[in-house]
Amino acid sequence: MEPQEKIKVTRYFMNSITIIGSLMVLIATILIIVFLTLEAVSGLDNPYIGMFVYFAFPGMLIFGLALIPLGAWLIRERIRKNPEIGIPALPRLDLNDMHTLRLTVYFLVSTVVFILVVGIAAVKGYEFTESTTFCGELCHVVMEPEHTAWKDSPHAHVKCVECHVGPGAEWYVKAKISGLRQVWAVLTHSWPTPISTPIEHLRPARSTCEHCHWPEKFYAGRQKLFYHYAPNEENTPREINMMIKIGGTPKTPNAMGIHWHVGREVKFIAGDKKRLSIPYVAAKGLDGKITEYMDPAKPLSRDEITKAEKRLMDCTDCHNKPTHIYHSPSEELDKHFVSSTIDRSLPYFKKVAVELLEKPYTSSEEASKAIEVGIKEYYAKNYPEVATKKAVALSQAIQHTQKIYKRNFFPKMKVAWNTYPNHIGHFYTPGCFRCHDGKHKSPEGKVISKDCTICHEVLGQIQENIPAGKQVTTFVHPVDIGDELYKVNCSDCHSVGGHDVSAGSTHH
Repeated sequence: MEPQEKIKVTRYFMNSITIIGSLMVLIATILIIVFLTLEAVSGLDNPYIGMFVYFAFPGMLIFGLALIPLGAWLIRERIRKNPEIGIPALPRLDLNDMHTLRLTVYFLVSTVVFILVVGIAAVKGYEFTESTTFCGELCHVVMEPEHTAWKDSPHAHVKCVECHVGPGAEWYVKAKISGLRQVWAVLTHSWPTPISTPIEHLRPARSTCEHCHWPEKFYAGRQKLFYHYAPNEENTPREINMMIKIGGTPKTPNAMGIHWHVGREVKFIAGDKKRLSIPYVAAKGLDGKITEYMDPAKPLSRDEITKAEKRLMDCTDCHNKPTHIYHSPSEELDKHFVSSTIDRSLPYFKKVAVELLEKPYTSSEEASKAIEVGIKEYYAKNYPEVATKKAVALSQAIQHTQKIYKRNFFPKMKVAWNTYPNHIGHFYTPGCFRCHDGKHKSPEGKVISKDCTICHEVLGQIQENIPAGKQVTTFVHPVDIGDELYKVNCSDCHSVGGHDVSAGSTHH
């Protein structure tokens, strides 16, 4: 009877399902160990390999492990149908039998090994899903604009999850559930172009941003120099020396400046999804009194105010692009001039480069070619001597201009530098003037001021229309536009039709 039992136990595992499962387990285990070792030794960090190592191979291993007992169980059930053999419903485990003991030991050792392999893969898989490689590079086409902007941002060393998820299991689970919809969109190629913003149900900034940016540590002011260059033949330098009134500790009675908003409870109703229009604002004073302000051009009824969603203002309502920052061609060229990576002596270079960068292209490759051809043709025709004598500087300038395009324009996703409004400031988008327009008024007659000196003061300005040595304390526009400077918003002119008109014309 003993030999028959041994034959039966072995026979259970001699079937195609169990053998296939065993091969899958063996192959998956070897692949996981090899790739984990390769990653540890070489520092290999490829998102697509990561998907196999942390998800596909462990999934294959677990599926194979499920097939092994399934095949054995099916064979055992088939044999049990013969009543003469008399196999019990549940297997007997007799450790006094050496064959059974060896199988049991083998099973336990194998289980421990597989648990270790799957456990390590699970931990590494979790780390992989929390990495910027996973977030930014796995869905390359979809996330290319945001990932590119992130790499060139002040938060380039901060992981995506630290802002988009933050600590705690609750938001981790929410993020992964939301991620399933995104994975489905990628698999079915049904993602929107461009990706819509702002992100719905984004975790409040006080649970993420304030872990590093302590409101209690805000300081009163910051002096900053803004460097610009005119789009004229000399690429004339312009400079604004400004004191930015960031504001002191916001929760003190005498808080003032920009971060006054952090120390107060301010709620608003957005008139559009991108929050470019804000018809209603309610601010709570230190005494608990709520003052409501309404835009008379877009008045809301009391019923509409009651029913509308009121958003509690936080950091991201102004700092809505703290990391995924796109820069206008004008800003990019200013940075290259000030750092001397582009030779400022190339006549009209800013004007020519901005005009080429703003043209519509169907791909980055087409843009790169057009930029190179356009700049070379311009200087060959208008400044042949410069094209010859400064050939190296011109070549470097072309390369940097092409990189500017690749950092701020993504035709496949229909994303350009001005696709997503940046609410900081008020140059290209309404920004501060969404509320501080001098029009939002309370029933008592209080107005949300448009006075520029609330947030900043001009300490000095250098510009071609300001006499050398003259001290100015208010902003001087490069062209005299009279009272229009205060009647309209900057963005009304500087982002007409979504274009960077500030640098593409000679009169700015």
